[in-house]
Amino acid sequence: MPTLYVVATPIGNLGDLTPRAREALGAASRIFAEDTRRTRGLLAYAGIAGKALIRVDSHATPERLARLVEGFEANESVALVTDAGAPGVSDPGAALVRAAAEAGVRVVPIPGPSAVTAAIAASGLVEGPFLFLGFLPRHGKKRTLVLERIAATAEPVVLFESPQRIVETLRDLAAGTPEREAALCRELTKLHEEILRGRLAALATLEREWLGEITLVLGGHAVAERADTAADPAEIDAEIASRLAKGASPKDLAAELAARLKIPRRNAYARVLAVRGA
Repeated sequence: MPTLYVVATPIGNLGDLTPRAREALGAASRIFAEDTRRTRGLLAYAGIAGKALIRVDSHATPERLARLVEGFEANESVALVTDAGAPGVSDPGAALVRAAAEAGVRVVPIPGPSAVTAAIAASGLVEGPFLFLGFLPRHGKKRTLVLERIAATAEPVVLFESPQRIVETLRDLAAGTPEREAALCRELTKLHEEILRGRLAALATLEREWLGEITLVLGGHAVAERADTAADPAEIDAEIASRLAKGASPKDLAAELAARLKIPRRNAYARVLAVRGA
């Protein structure tokens, strides 16, 4: 039976490559990689040569994935890797794994380094269930809704963010829950690894240069009961659209919405503008 090994690779320190991952990569006849150049460097470190590397990134179409799966030979071992960490965790890979499983290919996970679990372990803020959201939407209504969801979530929340957007994200999060404890984990397992701890309000005021990928862990917090917590977002947006059509001021409408939903006024205003521009 053909086998697809889903291999977790180091998130920074190459010394974190596990013996089992090295064995799977060495035994594979082909390796599907998000970035073949980075994977080639990893293979060189592991002393593995002569492997066929095939690029499979987030732009791979369903048709291309189907062709790759159809190309599996009987008893062939193929490895799937991303740039760092486990394939399919806010990285390409999930679609290929689904296609392989549906085609009867045996899927074998090779666990290993993970920015999510590393940050959780170092944060000291998670002792049970948590919500993992990956990268936040960059702007618009989707971002507003996710920020509202985070503010309304009592459990710890784990996010990924880029250095270019971390300042805006910290400010947006602090607007919703300024006193929430957080751990900002930067460049995990690398030479310049850094973990900053504090309340979101304090982290949002930091003035510095940000480099490297960031994993942000938000601690759990008490959520006040709200009459509108269970309201259907579509119904709220329909109400906003109706009020705008009747001439309501976006600022006045945002102030009313913020008070009613108990969310930051800037988030409510962004939501009103998103509905107006839809």
